[in-house]
Amino acid sequence: MKRGKATKTEWCLLGLTAVFLCLLLVLSHTEQVPLDPGVVVETETEVPQEEVAPPFEPVDLNTADEAELDTLPGIGEALAGRIIAYREANGPFETVEELLEVSGIGEKKLADLDGWITVNGTADAVP
Repeated sequence: MKRGKATKTEWCLLGLTAVFLCLLLVLSHTEQVPLDPGVVVETETEVPQEEVAPPFEPVDLNTADEAELDTLPGIGEALAGRIIAYREANGPFETVEELLEVSGIGEKKLADLDGWITVNGTADAVP
């Protein structure tokens, strides 16, 4: 790279950059409005739980179809199909913990489903 005197174009660009930075500095100081010490700014508000997440009904393992099971966290199409296949082969689930018998569901996944699933309308506490 050849070093030498700056060209007229480079001086123009440098000047325009300086003007731009000065304008930004002026604008940043003019838009600041000092707060009145008597004004209280509230930063936290409480939102009722109903507005954050509407209440939902847990999915019943004995009546849910594949689409309903697929809405559960960590349960995809394949796992939903295995849950239904297990239910058809072994009869209705008696407890939520019986879900551990389905291939692909372990303790962690069962814990993640706590509050999301039920058996015959009874939400057993997941250990």
